[in-house]
Amino acid sequence: MTHSRTKRGIVAAVAALALALTGCASTSAGGGGGDAAPEELTPVNFGYIADFNGASLLAIAKDQGLWAKHGIKVTESVFTNGPLQIQALGTGDLDFGYIGPGAMWLPASGQAKIVSINTLGSADRVIAQAGIESLKDLKGKKVAVPEGTSGDMILNLALESVGLSIDDVEKVAMDPSTVVAAFASKQVDAAGIWYPLIGTIEQQVPDLNILAENDDFSDTVSFPTAFVSGPKFVEENEETVSKVVAALREAIDYRAENLDDTIKLTAAMLQLEEKAVAADAKNVKIMTTAELDELTEDGSVVDWLEGMNDYFVSAGKLPEPVDPSTYYTGDLFTEAGK
Repeated sequence: MTHSRTKRGIVAAVAALALALTGCASTSAGGGGGDAAPEELTPVNFGYIADFNGASLLAIAKDQGLWAKHGIKVTESVFTNGPLQIQALGTGDLDFGYIGPGAMWLPASGQAKIVSINTLGSADRVIAQAGIESLKDLKGKKVAVPEGTSGDMILNLALESVGLSIDDVEKVAMDPSTVVAAFASKQVDAAGIWYPLIGTIEQQVPDLNILAENDDFSDTVSFPTAFVSGPKFVEENEETVSKVVAALREAIDYRAENLDDTIKLTAAMLQLEEKAVAADAKNVKIMTTAELDELTEDGSVVDWLEGMNDYFVSAGKLPEPVDPSTYYTGDLFTEAGK
C-alpha cells in the first residue's frame, strides 16, 4: 500500500486529536509470536474507538499474536467516532476501521464495506438533566449529540416514539467528549450519548435521568457494530482482507470464551480501570463466530441491516433502502473460517 505524506499527516492529526480527547493511547500492534517473519507481514492501518466494542478484538489480537499468525502487521489509530474512520478509509489513510450502529448508513451509501459484524450494542441512551422527566419534555430543549453516531440514532428513535422530530428540539452537534463536558456543566438540557461516556457524566451529574435506551426499540431495530474497509481496498486486496477477517474471527471466539481476560486486556490497551471496562462490556451482546456464521447464512444479519436502512431513510440519511448484500461481505466472512 502506498500513501502520500499528506494523507499520513491527516490521519496522524486525527489520531492525535482523538488521543487528546479520550486520554487513550494509540499503539502499534504487530502482535507477538506467530509463524511469519517480520519482512513477510502485510502492513495494515486499523482504526478503532476507545471503548470495549471498538477495542477488545484489537487488544486480543495483539496479545495473542493473531495478526502475525495470519501474516499481518497492524498499526492502530484511535478515533472518537465511526464517520471519521469512514473518511480516513476514503482517503486511503486507513485500511480497516470500526463503526457503531449510528454510522451504518455510510456503508449503505457505498462509502465502505462491512467485513465483519462485531457485537450487538445496547450502550446508547437519551439522558436529561434533573427535572426533565419524559421524552415529551424535550420539546424546545437544547440537546447535544455527536452527529452521525449511535447517539444521534437513539435520539431520533426516541423522539419519533413520542410523536416528536429532531426539529422539535434545539439539536447541538458536538464531538463525544464535548457532550460530556457540556452536559456536566449544564450547558445543555439533554444528550444522545453512550456508555462508557455516560458513566463519566454520572460521576458529575448523579441525578441525571435516562429517558430512552436501545432496548426500548429492540422489537423493530437491532444495533450491530462492525469492522469496515474501503470498497476499493476490499476489491483490490481480497487476500489481505481475508487474513484480517481470519484474525478477527479468532479474536471473536477468544473474547466469547475469555471475557474476564478480554476486559483486562482492553483496560490495559485503553489505559482504563478494569471496573469501567467491565461496566461497558455489560452493554454488549457478544457472539461466537459459529453464531455469526449462522446469523449471516440464515439472513438475520441482513434483517438487522435492512431494519437500520429503514430508519436511515426515515431520518434522511439515505434516499431509499439499500440491499445489504451490496455492502456486507458475508460470504467473505464465513469463508475466512473454513
